[in-house]
Amino acid sequence: MAAHGKLRRERGLQAEYETQVKEMRWQLSEQLRCLELQGELRRELLQELAEFMRRRAEVELEYSRGLEKLAERFSSRGGRLGSSREHQSFRKEPSLLSPLHCWAVLLQHTRQQSRESAALSEVLAGPLAQRLSHIAEDVGRLVKKSRDLEQQLQDELLEVVSELQTAKKTYQAYHMESVNAEAKLREAERQEEKRAGRSVPTTTAAATEAGPLRKSSLKKGGRLVEKRQAKFMEHKLKCTKARNEYLLSLASVNAAVSNYYLHDVLDLMDCCDTGFHLALGQVLRSYMAAESRTQASQVQGLGSLEEAVEALDPSGDKAKVLEVHATIFCPPLRFDYHPHDGDEVAEICVEMELQDEILPRAQNIQSRLDRQTIETEEVNKTLKATLQALLEVVASDDGDVLDSFQTSPSTESLKSTSSDPGSRQAGRRRGQQQETETFYLTKLQEYLSGRSILAKLQAKHEKLQEALQRGDKEEREMSWTQYTQRKFQKSRHPRPSSQYNQRLFGGDMEKFIQCSGQPVPLVVESCIRFINLNGLQHEGIFRVSGAQLRVSEIRDAFERGEDPLVEGCTAHDLDSVAGVLKLYFRSLEPPLFPPDLFSELLASSELEATAERVEHVSRLLWRLPAPVLVVLRYLFNFLNHLAQYSDENMMDPYNLAVCFGPTLLPVPAGQDPVALQGRVNQLVQTLILQPDRVFPPLTSLPGPVYEKCMAPPSASCLGYTLGAAEGMGGPLEKSPPHPPCSALNLRDAQLESLGADNEPELEAEMLAQEDDLEGVVEAVACFAYTGRTAQELSFRRGDVLRLHERASSDWWRGEHNGVRGLIPHKYITLPEGPEPCISPEAVGLSGHRRRCLVPASPEQHVEVDKRRL
Repeated sequence: MAAHGKLRRERGLQAEYETQVKEMRWQLSEQLRCLELQGELRRELLQELAEFMRRRAEVELEYSRGLEKLAERFSSRGGRLGSSREHQSFRKEPSLLSPLHCWAVLLQHTRQQSRESAALSEVLAGPLAQRLSHIAEDVGRLVKKSRDLEQQLQDELLEVVSELQTAKKTYQAYHMESVNAEAKLREAERQEEKRAGRSVPTTTAAATEAGPLRKSSLKKGGRLVEKRQAKFMEHKLKCTKARNEYLLSLASVNAAVSNYYLHDVLDLMDCCDTGFHLALGQVLRSYMAAESRTQASQVQGLGSLEEAVEALDPSGDKAKVLEVHATIFCPPLRFDYHPHDGDEVAEICVEMELQDEILPRAQNIQSRLDRQTIETEEVNKTLKATLQALLEVVASDDGDVLDSFQTSPSTESLKSTSSDPGSRQAGRRRGQQQETETFYLTKLQEYLSGRSILAKLQAKHEKLQEALQRGDKEEREMSWTQYTQRKFQKSRHPRPSSQYNQRLFGGDMEKFIQCSGQPVPLVVESCIRFINLNGLQHEGIFRVSGAQLRVSEIRDAFERGEDPLVEGCTAHDLDSVAGVLKLYFRSLEPPLFPPDLFSELLASSELEATAERVEHVSRLLWRLPAPVLVVLRYLFNFLNHLAQYSDENMMDPYNLAVCFGPTLLPVPAGQDPVALQGRVNQLVQTLILQPDRVFPPLTSLPGPVYEKCMAPPSASCLGYTLGAAEGMGGPLEKSPPHPPCSALNLRDAQLESLGADNEPELEAEMLAQEDDLEGVVEAVACFAYTGRTAQELSFRRGDVLRLHERASSDWWRGEHNGVRGLIPHKYITLPEGPEPCISPEAVGLSGHRRRCLVPASPEQHVEVDKRRL
């Protein structure tokens, strides 16, 4: 019943979210429709004015009767300005919009006229009608470009809202894993308590006989509790990070929505009105000047028209439009935080493990915010200057018409002034106006985009500052001992160098995967994890080159089979780690994308429709080998996640495509790299934007999948813990020794099953292993180990190994169960004397180490002696 109630609540919250998004989509579509209607209203108005001028010129010679008929004709028209409900409401209220008010005054003034001169007819049929046509073209062009810009802003807004839903689902999934891990931990603790209760001895004889068995059971139960405790802490940390990202996305979305409704829409309406009122006023002023020269008796009517022209008010018209359409232009409700399944945390948490990540991120956002503020202010200044220049160009064009009529009122003089040089000059001015207009729209787009980024960064910055202030207070209350214990839990120790038959850098990745057993090569998995934990917000990641010496050191370490990013690397090495990742893919032979697919992939990038392009690329990628496709899916899901932080790291999908295009798809020999690089970058950008649609899902292509919220590397990601589980005789004996952490998630469930249900079998098997230690002992295994190549031997803890000779400082050539191969030196003890063999499981929460001592005789077991450092 409780589960049904929780499901109903979740469905209710989801329905509420979908309703809110649906309402926003309706508003956005209605906004586009309203702007189109306003533009159509202006164009129809200008068309009617132009037609009016031409017909007015035709009837000028017919005197008063023709003018009266013309005035009545246009006064009786009700549908030419549009038949929609909004247009009809504007016509019923002529004073609602200043252009329509001018139109009404003009008709009233026309009824007062009875005769016009031939010069006035020439002016009306010539320059003024042409100017109105130009204004109509300008209005149509501005409205179209403004609509495209608004459509782009709306798409970006809806994409941010969609990312919010993704962040919410990610958080819910990680929270569910955390709850499950906590339940398993509590179950393990209860079993441990029951086991401890049964272990109380009743008699001395019984205690003597069952002592070793109980101790072994208690140790295994304790290790199970510790393992589930570590698993719970890891899932809890992932849940916290996912919740933080959800809250940050929530704040960012609300800020972006508010910024769009309160600022962007108004600026786009101003953009649609750019120069319209001024140009219309200039045309009507020209008309008034002509009227004043030909008919002095019409001064009273011209005064009324002058008042109407002076009343042209762009800001007032905008306010009136917003008032009439208040429903579609009002900002929607803010998105609320929806906790998942009883999660009471409603704020960003800054735990000790996350401070090293959140504090630099807050500083990076602050720096980015300062720079973006300065850049936006500079763009705003340029925008205002460009607008002023554009208005001056619009005004100068109409002023020439007015000057020509005032200086030469006769018909012959007007014909002489319409010379070819004047037309060419007007054409140049018009070209200059269009160039200025294009530059103005470009700057407006930059300004609106920058202001949106500012709003989102400011929201994230405020949230992080509040969280850091709370975190500082909690940090003072937390003891240093607890923090040290957590750091010890995350300590990792490198494994000895491995020997592979295939090269890592400059080799064949598919053969390396088959040889090493790593679904995703360690260099790819480790570099991506390091950037996920330390560099998602790092400015210029993959674009800024790292230190060449450091890149070489990290590359050589990976080539030896080590993981240098476990410890010894800091956030200062981010650019070098990113350089190593690009160097690995760039040096692969053959490249990930074979040359025979190069032309087909580039051809698919030229398809216009996104869905068709994605489908075509997906079909082509299915021709790649499955191991290569798994790595590509892992890489591009990571790049897609990295691009979501472009507001902070300034690496949007296009910038990432520029960095990875030459690396992943080198242009084949004999073709022009300069001519093809743009298409290559476009293809890589498509893969970054659409990884879920391009690459096959997990059900079709099993393998590791990139996780957005990663935890710092723990002991569960090492071969030590896995080997220990294999030493117990579990079902993992043939699994590869160094899988990526994402692959270990599948194994954790199997390791956790080696709990209380299989306890009798585990105890019996451990006793059998100890009884098998007979004969001459040359070396004893301190820890379980799984060979990563065919040359390396696999053995369990406590196995007897026969050593033949020393192969290197890290390896022996030896024999185990009749099979010869390589044995790691750090996993064994030699009979010459005690030698410390420290493993991850030998370091407890208190920071104590355990030493493995060589047994004095083959019959003795490996003695574990705890010693404080």
